[in-house]
Formats: sequence, C-alpha cells, structure tokens
Amino acid sequence: MSSADYVFKKIASGSTEIISEEILRKKLLSSQTTGKPLHVKAGFDPTAPDLHLGHVVLLRKLRQFQDLGHIVFFIIGDFTAQIGDPSGKDQTRVRMTPPQVAKNAKSYQRQVFKILDQKKTKVVFNSRWLKKLNAQNILELSSCCTVAQMLARADFKKRFEDQKEVSILEFIYPLLQGYDSVYLKADVELGGSDQKFNLLMGRQLQEAFHQAPQAVMMMPLLEGTDGIQKMSKSLGNYIGIDESPKDIFGKTMSISDELMMRYYELLTDIDVSEIKELHPKEAKLRLAEEIVRQFYSFQEAHDARLDFEKVFSKKETPDDMEIFVLSSGEAKVLIDVLVLKRLADSKNEARRLIKQGAVSVDGQKIVDENWPLQPGILKVGKRRFLKLAENL
Repeated sequence: MSSADYVFKKIASGSTEIISEEILRKKLLSSQTTGKPLHVKAGFDPTAPDLHLGHVVLLRKLRQFQDLGHIVFFIIGDFTAQIGDPSGKDQTRVRMTPPQVAKNAKSYQRQVFKILDQKKTKVVFNSRWLKKLNAQNILELSSCCTVAQMLARADFKKRFEDQKEVSILEFIYPLLQGYDSVYLKADVELGGSDQKFNLLMGRQLQEAFHQAPQAVMMMPLLEGTDGIQKMSKSLGNYIGIDESPKDIFGKTMSISDELMMRYYELLTDIDVSEIKELHPKEAKLRLAEEIVRQFYSFQEAHDARLDFEKVFSKKETPDDMEIFVLSSGEAKVLIDVLVLKRLADSKNEARRLIKQGAVSVDGQKIVDENWPLQPGILKVGKRRFLKLAENL
C-alpha cells in the first residue's frame, strides 16, 4: 500500500459518506506533495454548555487530520445559534440569546482541547464574517439556491407536507453555513450524517464564488445511553466530556452490550475483534476506563474503575463522599439540596428524578420533593452519593 493510500484509508475510516472520495484523495495527495496543510473545518453551534461523546466522534476525526499535519478550523456558530438550525428536527429550534451563546461558547473553548491539538487548531466565531454581510450580500447568496432545492431537504419536506411552519429564516441558515466554507476557503468539511444538505451547500457556494469545492466527510451519529435516540443533552441520554471521571465511567457502564461495540468502534482505537474475546462485563469496564482516560489521566481512569467496582460489585458506598451539613441553612428541603449540590440541573429535573424513584436516603426511596432533611446517605441514581450530616 502506498503512503497516499494509507493516509486516505486512515482518514476515510469510520465515515458514513465522503463526497467525493476522488476529490479528497487528490487534496490529500496535493498536500503531501506541496507540504501545504489542508484547511479542515467543522462547525459547532453552542446550543448547550457541554460537549458530549456524540461530538467526540467528529472531534476524533478532526484530530486525525491534525496528526497528519493539517489545520483545523473549529467554528463556533455564535451567529447561527441565534437563528436556529432545524437539521434532523421536525420543528423550528428555539433561537438563543447572545448571553446564552457567549456562556456556552466559552465552555466549548475550554473543553475542546481535551481532544484537539491546540497548536493546530484555529478557533473562530462565524459572527466575525457573517455580521459583515449586508442585505445585498444575503440576496446574492440566496440567488445561489432554489426553493425546489430547499424543499427537497428531508426535514423541510416533511414539515411542509405535514403543514408545519418552515420560515424563510430557516432557508437562510444553510446558506450561512455554506458561506463559512467560502470565507475560510475550506478544503474539507466534516459534519454529522444529518448535516448533508448544509455540507453540500458549502460546495455549491464555493463553486459560485469560483473556489475549488471542498470535500465533504460525514460521520455517524452516536446513540445516547438509551440506545435509541441520537445523543443529546435535551434528551438526557448524553455523557459529557467535562463530567467527573466517576460519572463518565458510571454512565458508560449503563449502556447495553450491543451499544458497547458501537462505542468501541466510534470512540476508541481498540481492535474490536480483540474485545469480542472478553466477557461482556470486562469489555464494558475496559471501555469505560478507556473513555475516561481520553479526558483525564490514566490514574483517574483507574480510580474511577476501582470506585465503580467497589460500589456496584460489593454494594458499598464510596469513602470520599461529599458531605452536606444540614445545620448550614443552605437548604431546607430535599429538592433544594439536589439542585444546590448539582445532583440535578434544575428543580424540574430533581422532581423528575424523585418521581422516577431514583432518589433514596439510607436505602429508602423518597417520594416527596419537600422531604424534611435529616442525617443519612443520599443516593441519586446508581452512582451519585451525598452524606447528609448534622455537622462536620
């Protein structure tokens, strides 16, 4: 196998579709010959503060490009997040406020370098160039695409046929994402398989602006811990890369054996044939440890495994539980403690956990959100503990 073939095979592995393989091969070969790195872009709308394993599938591919010497443009869609991208959805997405976008974007910048090489990454905000577009520019962009093309897009088509609203504003979104490619003169763009229409728009606009069209690489969508829906914070089936080692480990252990193999394929470099020789429980323990290690140290990953085995195999509580002092006066009832100690993101989530029977004290399930606080071991779900004590 030639060097060029090896590079292409490495880059292409794991993708669901490449448009086109021939173009990508030529771009990679040209880069090898000239020594000029490719500009590889991927956009992330900061609609939530956390990156999760679903994002990691794409980020790992970006890191492969970096390891081969190419430059990655990590685009934070601060401008487009305020429009709302309906990709893969059957309704308009709620538009975000500037303060929300700014907060989430800051969180993204901190987390992304757990995976990407900071020296080979250019973090850019698309408001830098999109804010400069005037009415004439927008009209010129819109002339590059027809209404028929827009209505051929699967999610738009479904909503149109179901007589659900599709705003003109939503037609503008793929044009703006495509213009990102024009502005950055992108050679390659990566995205999820649900982003195909938007990714191809980048190629179309580049040709309209007399640029060489980018190669498009689509990556598979990772199912969440429920094994059914695409991983999403809004669905509560996500594993955030900024969560604690214990939480990442515990959530990974909660997935099904069938989903485990898909996680191995999309989130690790481990040979799956080797894993198939292991007992399913040992295979999942190894997967959880490997995923934690990607974002933390080997020691923290190992400690997370030991803690999990101690709590769930031996049915013991962890030694290093955080203590909440009841006499502090910070909270009067259970629901306040759950939110205060971040055992739930909000009071609504806390109520949901209680209703589902996921909250107990000393083994007794709590059904009243206004349960009066008293000393004991508070347990939320299968892996989160808090010691309620009168004093330290």
